[in-house]
Order: sequence, then C-alpha cells, then structure tokens
Amino acid sequence: MSLPLVLLHALPLDSSMWDGTAGALRARGRQVLTPDLCGFGSAPLPGGSPSLDLVADALARELDRQGAGEVALAGCSMGGYVAMAFLRRHPNRVRALALLAARSTADGEEAAAGRLRFAAAVLDDSARPGLVAATTPALLGATTRARRPHLPARVTGQALAARPRSVAWAQRAIAARTDSTAVLRAAEVPAVVVIGAEDGLVSLDEACATAGALKHGRLVVLPGVGHLAPLEAPEATARILSELLAQARTTAAGAAVRAGAEAVTC
Repeated sequence: MSLPLVLLHALPLDSSMWDGTAGALRARGRQVLTPDLCGFGSAPLPGGSPSLDLVADALARELDRQGAGEVALAGCSMGGYVAMAFLRRHPNRVRALALLAARSTADGEEAAAGRLRFAAAVLDDSARPGLVAATTPALLGATTRARRPHLPARVTGQALAARPRSVAWAQRAIAARTDSTAVLRAAEVPAVVVIGAEDGLVSLDEACATAGALKHGRLVVLPGVGHLAPLEAPEATARILSELLAQARTTAAGAAVRAGAEAVTC
C-alpha cells in the first residue's frame, strides 16, 4: 500500500483549500487524506486551552480512525505548525514532511501580541467583516490577485464563513506554539520547505532557516505565488509533493524537485 499523504490546511480556511492539489495527486495514483483541523469544516474544537498539541493529537486520532499509521505530512501555514507539533508528539508516524509558508521558530512578543489582538477582534461581530477584508488579501501574492481575481473573493468568503470562535482559538494556539527547530534537526526523513516568492507573511530568510534545520530538507521557491501555494499553484504544489513521496519510497532524500519551481541554496 502506498504511503498516505496528509494535507493540512491554513487558517482560516478548511480542507477544501487542497482540492486542486489533492485532485492532481490522486490522478497520479497517490493516496491523499485531507482532514479538517480542529474547529474548521466538520471538525469540532477540543476542550482545554488553545494548543497545537491538542490539534496534533486530534489528528493522530483521526488518522487512527482512517487506518493510517505512518504518513507523509504536508502543512500550509497553520497546517505546517500542526505538522511540526505532530512530528514532535508522534515522530515515529512521520515518513516525510513538507512545510509550506511556515517558519520553524516561535512567534516573537510582537507577533504573538498581534495574533492575540486579532483573536479578540474576530469575536466582535461589528469588527469582523472589516478585519477580514483588511487582512485576507495578504494571504495571496500580487500576481495571483492580478491574474486570478476569483481567488481573493473565494478566500475572503471562506474567511467570513469560518466560525469566529474557531479562528480566535487557532490564533491563540499558534501564538503559544513552541520553537520547532530542534524537532526538525532531529528528523531523519525526506523533507521540503516551500515558499512563495510573493509571500508577505513568511520571508525567504525564514524559509531558508527552516529548510536548513532539516538534515534531508531543501527549499523550493514558487514564482508568482504568495502564502497559499495549494490554491495559487495547485499543479506545481502537487508535483513537489509527488516527488517528496517518491523520495520517501526510495529514501533518495537528495533528489531534485521538478515542478517548474526554483530550488534555492541557502
């Protein structure tokens, strides 16, 4: 049986953000799972204080339910942070790792405070529409906004549809996350870090540092893409992940990615 690839979505979206990439991977014969993370889509919020550890453990239970033991994990933004938490808590289950638009370090004081302010504001019914309208465009690259104007509308619609309590909980969990650099350094699995050249939220330097922490990792830059590669470049993302699965199968961790993307040496 092929290694299941688990695709973890970004905040404040749900698993449908992976539809294009997942379809392209399934057409290649890959086994793909696209769970909703806690509080989004059909997944309930857990009890307890906001923590990505709770999300990672809920994911482990969902994978158990679906009969998936060892897996390849690919997470975008919040999904990447959940993937790192899962790697820390369930290391023997991870056979390959892809981090898209996610940094290995914890938030600094200013960034964490900004997330907590957002969490408070998103619970205010009068402030939420303006907050979403002001922040959602930053999730997409300038090229995407110019050439694919339906995507900003789609992302904004999903952001408005997300349950405010879930968004606030997730922001608080992300703000409280720990530094995962040591976890990545200990990982003995093929890995790839993907960054959009037009990502306004995670810098190239941050992505480079994340890739550098992985023994068998590499950095791939997607031109004309912002923070949400699975939505902005689903076919290129699928090719990158398909190659990662091939590496996991053959243990050829140094294989080059052929995805119409630019591999970068840090």
